[in-house]
Amino acid sequence: MDDLDRPAAALRALPPSCGPVRLVAVDGHAGSGKSTFAGRLAAALGGAPVLHLDDIATHEELFAWTDRLREQVLEPLSRGEVARVHPYDWNLRRFGPPRPLPAAPVVLIEGVGAGRRALRPHLARLLWMERGAEESWARGRHRDGPAQSAFWDGWTAAETAHFAADPSRPFADALVRECAVGYEWLPGPAATAVANQTITESDRLSHPY
Repeated sequence: MDDLDRPAAALRALPPSCGPVRLVAVDGHAGSGKSTFAGRLAAALGGAPVLHLDDIATHEELFAWTDRLREQVLEPLSRGEVARVHPYDWNLRRFGPPRPLPAAPVVLIEGVGAGRRALRPHLARLLWMERGAEESWARGRHRDGPAQSAFWDGWTAAETAHFAADPSRPFADALVRECAVGYEWLPGPAATAVANQTITESDRLSHPY
């Protein structure tokens, strides 16, 4: 069994969260390994569609893409319809022709800010890549090379401001840590809070006075 087969089965068993779709967000710092993980998880899900937020964001709107995502993705999926995303071309600086995003049983949304406040009501699960900001950014800079250094300087400032105003990690259901082989899944802050609340409530009922 692949290391993601069991989590994939658990995701498929969740109740739908956006129309007939179980929308699962993969969030984390830029360079933390979200795209690779989402691809692995999509394969374990039998080829689940993946929306990369790089297709929704632009140079001028690194994080101001909520309305675009709602119109192009959330509203169609909530009706059980095929969403059509106009992916942004980061070289030509313009949107391209639409690509279909089917209303599959599980759809993954991958990218920085995928677990933002405006999206969480539509999510079946929020997964956070557990890698620190500085390490993630160093990986990203190494991957993209010196030519993208100026972009990364602007990006890290924008990402820091975004997560300061609208953090995702405190609401994550699971923390995903990349290992030498495979991934380790840990309970996220949201899951831990629910467990603690359940224990507290149970204790209160057992000792009402």
